[in-house]
Amino acid sequence: MDSLIAASARALAAGDALGALKRVALREDPPALALRGIAMAQLGEHPRARELLRKAARGFGAHEHLSRARCVVAEAEVALAMRDLSGSPRALASASATLQAGGDKVNAMQARLIASRRALLLGRLDEAASLLDGLESAALPPVLATVAELSAAELALRLLRTGAARAALLRARAAANRAQVPSLLAEVADASAAFERPAARTLARDGEQVLQLQDVEALLASGALVVDACRHGLRAGDAWLALARRPVLFTLARELAAAWPEDVAREALIASAFRTRRPDETHRARLRVEMGRLRALAAPMADIEATARGFVLKPLGGRPVVLLAPPIDGEQGSLVALLSDGAAWSTSALAQALGASQRTVQRALAELEADGRVRSIGQARARRWLAPPLTEFTTILLLPAALQLD
Repeated sequence: MDSLIAASARALAAGDALGALKRVALREDPPALALRGIAMAQLGEHPRARELLRKAARGFGAHEHLSRARCVVAEAEVALAMRDLSGSPRALASASATLQAGGDKVNAMQARLIASRRALLLGRLDEAASLLDGLESAALPPVLATVAELSAAELALRLLRTGAARAALLRARAAANRAQVPSLLAEVADASAAFERPAARTLARDGEQVLQLQDVEALLASGALVVDACRHGLRAGDAWLALARRPVLFTLARELAAAWPEDVAREALIASAFRTRRPDETHRARLRVEMGRLRALAAPMADIEATARGFVLKPLGGRPVVLLAPPIDGEQGSLVALLSDGAAWSTSALAQALGASQRTVQRALAELEADGRVRSIGQARARRWLAPPLTEFTTILLLPAALQLD
């Protein structure tokens, strides 16, 4: 390895992309192409970075399998930064295995972290948890340790485990301070700000209260019967009843929770659930049927009793009832709240959950996507919608050349 390649690699490791390019900008050998590709990625020129990394991978000989594997890992990182999630994860898994077998454990861990971050962006929380399980950030270099802890914090926030998320962010901040990479320091600061933003509201007869993430977690752990208008379901302790695909039942539950401990008139329930101002006997019959279905599903948590003028919600065990709503009103607020669990939703499923037409939902999603508040993957019928990551991911690439730095 010549001195220019070594100096360029050290500049990249320190986050000095321009300094790295100055040393190898005119060279076309595979190690220089790989370093140029990483530098271009750190400068935000992702298409050019991918082109250079692919050219470098083709330039390495058959016996240089470790260098080729490092290029595959770097290209996967660029694809992640571009939010191009259409590729197969097999190449990345194969590169990780090659690096692990060749003794390059640092880059093998980098490949594993890229795979976990990809799973987080796709809403595959179980897969991300499996990839992050067993990673000891204390044994990793500071840059990798920061990325690992940011990924752990993102996963914990998606699962609404704010204590674990705060602990992971504290470790991420300590690792970023050791790394002294400005983009990582800024990313940790931005991730920490998620705790200060409004996450939901509680609605009651005497007003509303804005909640932060930790407040929502405490509410769900309190044992109260929570009618969750963010995720469209009922929760009491560890019990969860999902009603996202039963919009009429959820509307009835929401109306009962909003009036608790009072009852709700049949006419008001019909108007909300069936969207009619002139109820007749058919609507009343349908209300009895739908209320019977809700009563059967909610039986482990609450009873629903008929009164002279309507129905009333009676939680089991003397629990209080809390109606949890998105932080903002309207369809856009409801869409953002539904997507906040990190799962991927189709347009039709969102329309069903909201009881709205697909065209209405598509217009709202287009506006939210333009504002960067939702994102989509796939095309046409395969398109799925997700919330943006709670923590953004900076492109911090390791070195694809056969180089180990102290």
